[in-house]
Amino acid sequence: MNWADWTIIGIVVISGLFSLRRGFMKEALSLATWVAAFIVARLFGEALASVLVDYIQTPSFRIVTSFAILFVLTLIVGALLSNLVEMLVHATGLSSTDRILGMGFGIVRGGLIVVVIVALLANTPAVQDIWWNQSQLIPHFVLMENWTKEIATEVGQVIWNAGR
Repeated sequence: MNWADWTIIGIVVISGLFSLRRGFMKEALSLATWVAAFIVARLFGEALASVLVDYIQTPSFRIVTSFAILFVLTLIVGALLSNLVEMLVHATGLSSTDRILGMGFGIVRGGLIVVVIVALLANTPAVQDIWWNQSQLIPHFVLMENWTKEIATEVGQVIWNAGR
């Protein structure tokens, strides 16, 4: 194993440890909140932009502003909901289970972060470097990158269409 493999392991472990601390519910709600924020901003951005006509003259700036306002407000509501759910998890005594599940979530997220990094580096001269070719883990993440590319395209299309 070379330094690239140890870096990959480090990314996955650190992501898992952060999620162990935060717990599954907080991590899952955080992800859901970001997706919801995008969908809400896409669904209602134009409606809010029409309300802002008297205040913002430039159409492109008005659309960007309305999208940003809705996106941020949805993130705030999601954070409040996440904190409420976290209090409920602690009150029910499920916090240790929540944290263990959170660690699993974090490990998967760390793996996805590595897949993205490998996908970006695959388009650079790094693929010809010795460390890339001698890595024991990079080939596995290249396979995952091909698989996730197909899934990401489908999921992205569903999310994009949900906003319309």
